[in-house]
Amino acid sequence: QVQLVESGGGLVQAGGSLRLSCAASGSIFSPNAMGWDRQAPGKQRELVAAMTSGGTTNYADSVKGRFTISRDNAKNTVYLQMNSLNPEDTAVYYCNTRGITPWGQAYNYWGQGTQVTVSS
Repeated sequence: QVQLVESGGGLVQAGGSLRLSCAASGSIFSPNAMGWDRQAPGKQRELVAAMTSGGTTNYADSVKGRFTISRDNAKNTVYLQMNSLNPEDTAVYYCNTRGITPWGQAYNYWGQGTQVTVSS
């Protein structure tokens, strides 16, 4: 199984920046995808950004041009650089990894979540 350890959340003023990090350990198979979901108060969880081990990226429309996802495959670590933050970005951000085992079983794992709060 996989464990994900997140860091980098906190309180920031509107217009500021934060960088989230997530380190994965355990039974990690390639190819795979790693990324970030978020859940704001009273709202459903949504995809923020994801990146495959091959380098393909996917972003929510609301964060395009402001957030950048990157990963270090050698360290099994994914990052989310968040710029021009606004109060609508306030949410718990969850790191995620998914893939398929060599024996054909799909898997999904999430971290514990890290709180991002943007004040106006």
